[in-house]
Amino acid sequence: MAKEKVMYVCENCGQESAKWIGKCPACGKWNTFKEIKTSPQPLTKGRGSFGSSGISDRSRDAARVLRLRDISAHDDPRIDMHDEELNRVLGGGLVPGSIVLLGGEPGIGKSTLSLQTMLRLPEKRVLYVSGEESAHQLKMRAERLATNTAIGDSVADNFLILCENSLESIFDHIRETQPDMVVIDSIQTIATEDVESSAGSIAQVRECAAALLRFAKSSGVPVILIGHITKEGTLAGPKILEHIVDTVIQFEGDQHYMYRILRSIKNRFGSTSELGIYEMQQTGLRQVSNPSELLLTEDHDGLSGVAISSAIEGVRPFLVETQALVSTAAYGTPQRSATGFDQRRLNMLLAVLEKRVGFKLMQKDVFLNIAGGLRVTDMAMDLSVIAAVLSSNVDTPIESGWCMAGEVGLSGEVRPVARIEQRISEAEKLGFSHIIIPKYNLSGLNRKKFQIELVPVRKVEEALRALFG
Repeated sequence: MAKEKVMYVCENCGQESAKWIGKCPACGKWNTFKEIKTSPQPLTKGRGSFGSSGISDRSRDAARVLRLRDISAHDDPRIDMHDEELNRVLGGGLVPGSIVLLGGEPGIGKSTLSLQTMLRLPEKRVLYVSGEESAHQLKMRAERLATNTAIGDSVADNFLILCENSLESIFDHIRETQPDMVVIDSIQTIATEDVESSAGSIAQVRECAAALLRFAKSSGVPVILIGHITKEGTLAGPKILEHIVDTVIQFEGDQHYMYRILRSIKNRFGSTSELGIYEMQQTGLRQVSNPSELLLTEDHDGLSGVAISSAIEGVRPFLVETQALVSTAAYGTPQRSATGFDQRRLNMLLAVLEKRVGFKLMQKDVFLNIAGGLRVTDMAMDLSVIAAVLSSNVDTPIESGWCMAGEVGLSGEVRPVARIEQRISEAEKLGFSHIIIPKYNLSGLNRKKFQIELVPVRKVEEALRALFG
């Protein structure tokens, strides 16, 4: 028997080394090298690689050098997941032969989302591999997610459940059942015999993901992997796992809120700026088609520190409520806290308020919150953040019917934002009477087709004068 080899792998980027190194030379991270044991024989001989007995002759013929002009370019029809939010985040549907990684915190709803989505595909033969739950637990969850109705015969015949942790056994069942789609819940619980380490280790996750990738590309069957995340919020396992897959989707949200955000981090077949919103209910996840009405409180008249902004994530406009609280610092160092908004950008906007507008906030505590547990990255939120902070500072509420959209520069100017017509239309649809927009966005804009009153501003002072007089 050949002697096992010991090597060290960076858990952040996958860099390999023969000895332990404090700082990774590839990514620059400290204390990320972990010891793994490798097998001396090549891994392609095992069944887990899906190489010697699983790849068809067509894929072997395709593995040859081709000229670019000789390759036929055609788009395979995407698989409709019967979920508008998921289809939007995936870029229009699931691509055949792709591999998707779905990550999220424990209990956020990853298994619920994947299970209820698969139950909506009676025309597809789905193999659901669970390494964490028993078949009885999955049956109980499926009945709860079936919207209080019995599961149809077509779904019951085509929905196959396998409770297994061995990759070799999973591939044996795949050859036997010939599914149209495979779901692995989760990749950290799957292990292969070719690697001498426990399930969830760097070597196991890397080899299992690579084997599933070869299977997906050779057979054309899409594979959905469910992954864990660390306490820092990143996907558990080696960073190479995110490089291997075609699409990385993050399922976010606070367990104390009812809303869940589906966000695309990487997508080889679509945009990464799309956003899907769900509402967690007793019978599963409900799609939120109009998030604006849910992200706004019903009544905030007479309340200071509240401003409404017209934001866009991807191609989807929605109105979001910005809440701010400014109070005298109880200790020597004032606090700056932001929930759902970039902390460094908040500090920059407070500096603009103090330097360009003249409001002294140096000895004040500032707390900022985006209502509904949403995390927004749109720069057009700047104007509403400044308005909410100033409203709380002077304890004067903003009149109802006002919303705003605009990016704030370091010199106090209001910079133009993209897709201004969609933002204005969304505000008009929800009954707002005034919207503050950058003056530069007026060029080429047909003001006659909007019933809402447009208030163009060039500087932050003009916007604050329009709001507070």
